[in-house]
Amino acid sequence: MRENDMLEKDEIFSKVLRAGRRTYFFDVRATKADDYYITITESKKFTEEDGSFHFKKHKIYLYKEDFAAFTDILEEMTAYVLNHKGEEVISERHQKDFKKEYHHDTADSGKAASEKSFTDIDFDDI
Repeated sequence: MRENDMLEKDEIFSKVLRAGRRTYFFDVRATKADDYYITITESKKFTEEDGSFHFKKHKIYLYKEDFAAFTDILEEMTAYVLNHKGEEVISERHQKDFKKEYHHDTADSGKAASEKSFTDIDFDDI
């Protein structure tokens, strides 16, 4: 296959949704037969410890014959989430008082206890 055959056609219509470190690209593209389809790309930015960064991308190709079923399921799933959890975001990132439950085994419990005793040092003892 030639390199040009592997490249996707130019976007015909595009929208971008920026959501924190994620960006969603919605693009209408044309097939070789000049019919249209949609690509949805999630691009997520990851920053390394040295300050460099890279992006991971995931792409969905959505063809006309799947539009109705895809839309029905997406609407059903979003309605389910909103009906059961509401529109408020519940996460460590969005709520300062979010409490995450941790399940420790005995090795972790001993480590936590020793770390706690370390932090209970009185500066008069130094």
